Amino acid sequence: MSNQLELLRIFLTAAECGSFREAALRLGGSPQTVTRAVKELEEHFGELLFHRSTRQVRITAFGEQLAARSRPLLADVESLFSTPGRVPAASQLAGRVRITAPRVLGRGALVPALAGLAAQHPGLALDVRLSDVFADVVDEQIDVGVRIGFLRDSRLVARKAGEVAFALVATPALVRRLGAPQRLEDLSALPVTALLDPNTGRTWSWYFAGGRQFTPGSDTFVTDDPDAEVGAILAGLAVGQLPDYLAAPLLRSGALVALLPQLAPPPWDVWVYRPQRGPVPARVRLVFDHIVAAVADHGRALREG
Repeated sequence: MSNQLELLRIFLTAAECGSFREAALRLGGSPQTVTRAVKELEEHFGELLFHRSTRQVRITAFGEQLAARSRPLLADVESLFSTPGRVPAASQLAGRVRITAPRVLGRGALVPALAGLAAQHPGLALDVRLSDVFADVVDEQIDVGVRIGFLRDSRLVARKAGEVAFALVATPALVRRLGAPQRLEDLSALPVTALLDPNTGRTWSWYFAGGRQFTPGSDTFVTDDPDAEVGAILAGLAVGQLPDYLAAPLLRSGALVALLPQLAPPPWDVWVYRPQRGPVPARVRLVFDHIVAAVADHGRALREG
C-alpha cells in the first residue's frame, strides 16, 4: 500500500509540473524514477497517463481523471499521518471528550466552566455524565473524571485539584428547639439525615477529627440524593453533615449553623483523573487542564465567600 501511495504521489507531482524532470527536482529524485512510477501505474490501469514526446509531456484525459480522484485521497492520508506540530490547532481540539463527575460538584463547578470552553472551541463535543456512582473508566470510555476522596487505581493519571471540607449543620430553629450537641455521642439523641452511597447501597458514615465516625441510623430522612438531603436539613427536619460546596453559602446566609466545629474532619482531596492508556489527544489534555483549574477556582471562591 505504501508503494502504491508513493506511485500516486510521484504521478500527481508530474501532473502538476508538466515535466518529468521538474517533478524529479521537486521530489529530490531522478527523471528515471518518475518515468518508472508513471509506467508502473499505466501498466496497472491499462491506460496511458501522459502523451510523451522528445519535447513535451502532456497528461491524458484518463490521467486527468485519475489525478482528480487521487489528489483528495492522498491529501487525507498525508493529513492522517502528519506530526502533531503540523496539524492545525483547530483540528487537534475537535472531537468528543467524555467526562464524569459527582452530580452536585459537576453542576456547580464543571458545567459552567465547560460551557465557556465549548464556546471557545466549537469543534469540541463534550459528553458530560454526572453521577455519584464511580465510573469504570475503561468500560464507559471515560476521558476525564472527577472524584472526591480516595483514589487508588493504577490505571489512572490523577492530579489533585482542591479539597472539600465537611460541616455538621442544622437550622437555627432546630437548634433552639432541641439544643446543640456538645459531644459526638449527643448525635444519637437527635434526628439526623442519612445519605445512601449509590455504589454500595449503604449509608454514608460521617467523619470527624481524630478518625472518629458516626453512622446515621435515622428513620427521620433517608435519601440517595444530596440536594434532597439539603432540602430536608433546611426544612428543619434533621441535622446533617454536608460538603462545603453545599454548606458554605447556607452558613454564610445564616440559613444553617455549624455544630461541633471543633470536631470537623480533615478535608478530603478532589482529584481530576484520566486513564493511563497511551498518547493523550490535545482535546483531552485541554479539557483535563480546564477542569483542574475550574475545580480549584470553585474551591477558592467557596473559601473567600
